[in-house]
Amino acid sequence: MTDTRTQSIDTDDKAVLRALDDLDLPALTAAVRPLSAAQIVGILERLDRKQRAVLYRVLPKGQALEVFENLDPSLQGDLVGGLQDDAVATLFAQMHPDDRVELLDELPATVARRLLQGLPPREREITADILGYPQGSIGRRMSPEFVSVRPEMTIRHALERVTERLSDAETVYTLPVTDGQRVLVGVVSLRDLLRADPDATVESVMQPATWARVGERAEEAARRCADRKLLAVPVVDNETRLVGILTVDDALRILEAAESEDQARISGSEPLRRPYFTAPVSGLVRSRVVWLLVLAIGATLTVQVLEVFEATLSQVVTLALFVPLLIGTGGNTGNQAATTVTRALALGDVRTRDLFKVMFREFRVGCALGLILGSLAFVVTSLLYGPSIGTVIGLTFVSLCTMAATVGGVMPLLARAVRADPAVFSNPFISTFVDATGLLIYFLIARTVLGI
Repeated sequence: MTDTRTQSIDTDDKAVLRALDDLDLPALTAAVRPLSAAQIVGILERLDRKQRAVLYRVLPKGQALEVFENLDPSLQGDLVGGLQDDAVATLFAQMHPDDRVELLDELPATVARRLLQGLPPREREITADILGYPQGSIGRRMSPEFVSVRPEMTIRHALERVTERLSDAETVYTLPVTDGQRVLVGVVSLRDLLRADPDATVESVMQPATWARVGERAEEAARRCADRKLLAVPVVDNETRLVGILTVDDALRILEAAESEDQARISGSEPLRRPYFTAPVSGLVRSRVVWLLVLAIGATLTVQVLEVFEATLSQVVTLALFVPLLIGTGGNTGNQAATTVTRALALGDVRTRDLFKVMFREFRVGCALGLILGSLAFVVTSLLYGPSIGTVIGLTFVSLCTMAATVGGVMPLLARAVRADPAVFSNPFISTFVDATGLLIYFLIARTVLGI
């Protein structure tokens, strides 16, 4: 059954692409009509800017907004440039305020200003409030469209309030409970309201609230929402007054973006911030070239070390055979530690104050790995090149793995301590550092053991 559905989707995609190539609008309209919003989004992500605008224009009005809201903000920005001003203004006014702010961040200032001015006064005020919070804070990603209830309300009154606000609220499954000064005092779920006595008060069924400060990092608030499996998290100001709400779908989007950014930087490139096929080749080049240049410059340290020990290599040429193996193993060991600790930082399992705990733990892990690999290397190398070379390689593995794991575990914590991105200090820079330092350790051990 799955295979049949997949084939059907592929056929629909081909029909849409064929109609676009022929600029056959009636055929395009017919091909799009049976598709879901998710399928249309998938097609739009693989089209160029002109084709994307053409396809979007033939969508039914009701489906157009759903498709637009499911696009990445970068693609929304591209699409705005291909639509008429009146169509853009209508879409913009229908968006949720938090989604609207994401789109504004992707648009040129003049276009963003024009769209804001075209909003109804109330919507413009709400959007401006969100724009006033710092970039990267949860205030920029929260929704100000929520339903709150009072603790003294009856259940019947609270449900009536929910019903009245169904059309404009971001979510009604988790309801913040506030006092007369909008101070958050708890939360109540819609499920609890529906099964409670209609004449009971909200206070009798509400629960303590897990909340986020409006200025805290969006990723931290989203992680808390996901870890505690909450449908929504109230967002409060410094006086604990309710200003917005973070829903679980927005939290997952924030975490997905953060994960993509970390993975890109760990691998030595900048995040694309848009689907792969919509990114121009020049954008792909820019996302990688700076890192490659930085790493190439860093690799000159390795060349310098080889130059210093050129005489040692000339006396025992066999040593050169093991250079790729050793620096590769050292880099991989450091990368494993850095990736593990960076992930633990993101999940909140590790804090910067745990620096020495992590250092000691990774020291032991590296030492154990070095003893395992070093013992194996000693046996194999001794059989092939003699016990003296085997001793050099075995001791180097022990020293190199211990050093690489310790440095790899500590670097992300140091990055977080100086308010830098831990991913930036992870794999690329650690590999460069470990390559140079590992060779230094290798040749010093070789000189001592071989007496050269």
